[in-house]
Amino acid sequence: MDGDQAYEKIKETALSGRYIHHSHLIPILKKLSPAWKVEEIGFSVKGLPIEKITVGRGPTKILMWSQMHGNESTTTKAVFDLIKALSSGYSNARDLLESLTIVIIPMLNPDGAMAYTRLNANDIDLNRDAQDRTQPESRVLRSVFDEFSPDFCFNLHDQRTIYSAGSVPRPATLSFLSPAADSNRTVTENRLKGMNLIATINNELQLLIPGQIGRYDDAFNANCVGDAFQMLGTPTILIEAGHFQGDYEREKTRKYVFKSLWKALECVAFDPLDFDHEKAYIAIPENKKYFFDILVLNAHHLIKKIDTGDALGILYKELLQGDAIHFSPFVDRTGTLDGYFGHLTYDCAKPEDVILLKNHDRIAKLINFS
Repeated sequence: MDGDQAYEKIKETALSGRYIHHSHLIPILKKLSPAWKVEEIGFSVKGLPIEKITVGRGPTKILMWSQMHGNESTTTKAVFDLIKALSSGYSNARDLLESLTIVIIPMLNPDGAMAYTRLNANDIDLNRDAQDRTQPESRVLRSVFDEFSPDFCFNLHDQRTIYSAGSVPRPATLSFLSPAADSNRTVTENRLKGMNLIATINNELQLLIPGQIGRYDDAFNANCVGDAFQMLGTPTILIEAGHFQGDYEREKTRKYVFKSLWKALECVAFDPLDFDHEKAYIAIPENKKYFFDILVLNAHHLIKKIDTGDALGILYKELLQGDAIHFSPFVDRTGTLDGYFGHLTYDCAKPEDVILLKNHDRIAKLINFS
């Protein structure tokens, strides 16, 4: 059985698409075996429960949390893929559970998840509340961190479709960061452990999605949770789920998040991570904001009011409509747009592209050809 077939067997099919909220988790949590300890650890601003899940018997402790930002659901799907894999004996699951104790907070911001917003119900970004901890969700996470005293943390997020892996026309399908613990961005022993772990994960991912891994800028911000936990001496890894070609529902991306998490658990369980992969980590290209969802080149052929050679950079706005996310296009930028890329590109100097563009109803209405 190849890797894709094995993954499909452990994929949590009860979760799909972009709109994942707390009600979706309840039946999955209820079905977990007694080996998985599920506890309510607090409540959101609006009173929704926040759960943690504990499994494993090992001495090395892992803490991970997802949907700190409510509209970032891809890693939540991947976390439940991970839970199903560990439950079903996938690969070396038994050895991992003998070596590790894993605590997962699958949805830290259930109010934001329900409203499909980055912020919580008080319009606070929980990832800028690490020091003041003004919000109940922030206090829940910190209390779990203090009580559990993890050896590694995994801070799980989604990133926008605008990111490229460096300055080349490849999307950053996954991006990573071992955050700084001070304004000098010192490579401490614990930060180096995170770098080593990311470099090892990257080596595996390059075999699957070559050139589509990015690295986040490491500017220090003590109010960010990853930086704050790194300051407290715990290696903390940021994983950002991004765009894979044509995968706006992020069903393919979730697979690569799962594979990253599995590789990370294997490394932490079986590898001392005492080598120096700082150069390999730094060699991962830094994220750049060079992508549009749709790039329309030479748009002056169809739109008289713009200059010759100008392009249109179109992005999608994610809108919650009913129980689904709809992608509504808008023109983000007009100009030469040299050096930018499109997940879809149309060149109005080519008759065949003009036909395709005019048949794209939402884009045709948006541009209003004249």
